[in-house]
Amino acid sequence: MANSFQIGDIQIGLKGDFFVIAGPCVIEDEGLCLEIAKELVRIGKRTGVKIIFKASFDKANRTSIDSFRGPGMKKGLQTLDKVRQTTALPLLTDVHEPSQAEAVARVVDILQVPAFLCRQTDLLVACAKTGKAVNVKKGQFVAPAEMKNAVEKIRACGNDKIILTERGTFFGYNRLVNDMTAIPEMQALGCPVVFDCTHSTQRPGGLGQASGGSRELTPVLARAAVAAGANALFMEVHPDPDKALCDAACMMKLDKVESLLKTCKTIFNTVKL
Repeated sequence: MANSFQIGDIQIGLKGDFFVIAGPCVIEDEGLCLEIAKELVRIGKRTGVKIIFKASFDKANRTSIDSFRGPGMKKGLQTLDKVRQTTALPLLTDVHEPSQAEAVARVVDILQVPAFLCRQTDLLVACAKTGKAVNVKKGQFVAPAEMKNAVEKIRACGNDKIILTERGTFFGYNRLVNDMTAIPEMQALGCPVVFDCTHSTQRPGGLGQASGGSRELTPVLARAAVAAGANALFMEVHPDPDKALCDAACMMKLDKVESLLKTCKTIFNTVKL
């Protein structure tokens, strides 16, 4: 069963549009979100790449208890709604608990299940029952074929608006590796596959009280994933990544996004011929 659905002017599916999910890791403040979103709109117009804005209202799996988590759901959803009103971009955000799904679904277009929670049945079901699209990030500890179980849990609720995201697999300590064959393996489940090209450079917990990363490798992985047939890219972006309050080591600098998207769009159009 292959799913295809529309979000705004984006046709999402195995044979759908090339699109990008982009934004800051976490909502730091409304001004920053609007600054990034407005620039993403301009980048989308210049490149012809369709964009979905992403930011998290809570990062519940930070390495340290002292790490910044975000403004919380109420204030965070207000900020995301302001982004929509200002830019008309479709929205995506994380959901960590089943009780959050209904409220989040009233604001965003896509509910995202974080990688560490991709096996949580109650969360998957709650997201599915909203009727909104659900993006499930493949856990770093999960084989691509195992994502069939997450897909079946969502489909059992009558929801076939499913996206799967590849974001690397644990390899030893503080190391992620990427197996590009995961992309066609998960596409075989009938779902479009997004490649997370920034989190894939992450070194989980690599700095002791924070995760490290190698953001300079992001373009390499993005190009490789699109060449391997990925339907879309996920990237966390920031005007000054070193000052970001979350995932600073692996976020992409905003002014580097446009040239990468132009290249990836060319690769996408070549591969799909």
